[in-house]
Amino acid sequence: MLTATGYVPARGLSLSFPNSASTLASQLMVNRAYRTKSFDAHSQEHKVTAHELDAKAFLVSLTHSLTSATKITIHIPGPLRDCCAGAAVLALSATSVRAVLDELERRYPALHRSICDETGTVRRHINLFVNTHHMRDRNGLDTPLDPGDEVTILPAVSGG
Repeated sequence: MLTATGYVPARGLSLSFPNSASTLASQLMVNRAYRTKSFDAHSQEHKVTAHELDAKAFLVSLTHSLTSATKITIHIPGPLRDCCAGAAVLALSATSVRAVLDELERRYPALHRSICDETGTVRRHINLFVNTHHMRDRNGLDTPLDPGDEVTILPAVSGG
C-alpha cells in the first residue's frame, strides 16, 4: 500500500495520489496538457502554461517512481519452492533486503520461516545475494535495492 501527497507551489495545487497505479494513470490522462474547452459552441484550444507543464512533469516522474522503480526479482531455490506454491521466481516491490523479507513474511509465511529464525535474523545456513554480492558484504538487511535488482536465496550445501 502506497500513498503520496505532493504540493505544486507555483499553482497552489494540492495533489493526492491513490494506492493503485492504474487509478494514478487515469488521473494523469485527465490532467493532460492540451485540453479543449467549449465556449458558446465554439471550441478553443487551452494554452498550456509553464506551471501546468511543471506539474505534469512532476506527476509523470512520480508515477514512474511509484510504479516501476521498485520491482525486484526473487529467485527461489528448488528445496524452498513448496513454501511458495512451486514458484521459482517471485516479483516484489521493495527498497531493501529487509523490505523483501517483510513482504515474503506477509505473502509466504512458510518461506519466510525457512529463511529467517523466530527473531527475524537470516538463518546461518541461508545466503542472500543481491545480484552477485552477498548481502552480508554490503549493508546486511539494510542493503538498498534498485529497480531490476535480483535477490537470490541460496541455502548452504553440506554433506559427505
